[in-house]
Amino acid sequence: MDFRQLRYFVALYEEGHVGRAAERLSLSQPALSQQIRQLERDLDVSLFQRSGKRLLPTLAAQTLYSHAVPLLDGLERAREALRSFRGQAPRNLAIGVLQTVNASVVPLLLERLREAQPQMVVQIYELSGFDIERRLLTGNLDVGIGFLPPRQPGLHALPLYEDELQLVVGLEHPLKAFRKVSLAQAAELPMLLLGEEFRIRQLWQEQLAAIGRRPQVQAELNHMGGILDSLPHSTLATVLPGRARQLHSNQNLLWKPISEPRIPLHVGLVYRDAQRQQAVIELLRSLLEGA
Repeated sequence: MDFRQLRYFVALYEEGHVGRAAERLSLSQPALSQQIRQLERDLDVSLFQRSGKRLLPTLAAQTLYSHAVPLLDGLERAREALRSFRGQAPRNLAIGVLQTVNASVVPLLLERLREAQPQMVVQIYELSGFDIERRLLTGNLDVGIGFLPPRQPGLHALPLYEDELQLVVGLEHPLKAFRKVSLAQAAELPMLLLGEEFRIRQLWQEQLAAIGRRPQVQAELNHMGGILDSLPHSTLATVLPGRARQLHSNQNLLWKPISEPRIPLHVGLVYRDAQRQQAVIELLRSLLEGA
């Protein structure tokens, strides 16, 4: 067992899917599968069981993961510490970003980073809020971009911009003539929503719970683009950040501000080690000013 195999194992454990893990590692699926089988032979344990298209970790895998993550984190910290002796700045930056804010900041960030730090390799992962915070805590991400405040203790945040939650409907929706919609009105509507692992869905459920209501979920999709493509062909509604309107323009959709109360969304950088990551955080903040 070596650090390379541990890195492959951690990626497969976190993704639960050979294809996604191989893509994350820039490795072919057969090569990844071969390395995991070799690791299982070396350790004489079974690490994964297949369930449909997903791989479920065994108890042995859960135990190995709890030890592997700190080892890999320690290795990366050692590498960073030694770079100072070679006069090199960090060359890789792993960023986790929410799907619902990805298009608002990532294209601009990538272009500005390329100009400011042409030697830096940036890895962007589109993840749920839970996965971003978990990977920050385990050291598998350097920075997250998502809704504030973070939910896990031990994480820090730096605000970037404010958005608001809006109702999105098709042109033939019963509320098409309304200029804005109250929270109580929106609570009555049948919805096409992102899954419960998405922070937008969680925020929506929290707002409704505050007035003693639950979302009227008729359907779920795990991709914002798929939801926006589906709404013009149904009488369902959804809730999304208002800035998404500029990035997913569709003349067959209507965006309605939610009032009574307005639901603000605070977007910012999330990170774990404020002292060690200060330079990176300041760089990203300066590049994303006015985003």
